[in-house]
Amino acid sequence: MSLERDGLLTRTVTPTVPVTVSCELTDLGLSLHHMTRGLRNCAQTHMVEVLAHRENYDARTS
Repeated sequence: MSLERDGLLTRTVTPTVPVTVSCELTDLGLSLHHMTRGLRNCAQTHMVEVLAHRENYDARTS
């Protein structure tokens, strides 16, 4: 699992029937999560403005 290899999460396998696998973000993974959450919040907050800019641009260039 590349996320585990990169140090973004830890994976624990429990030998039950069926096998249980749990994953947890590491501190590094949490830092990435916080950064991408901020990016998502910015995009959601400004989506109306971005769409308006797209319409204006498309109107000028078509």
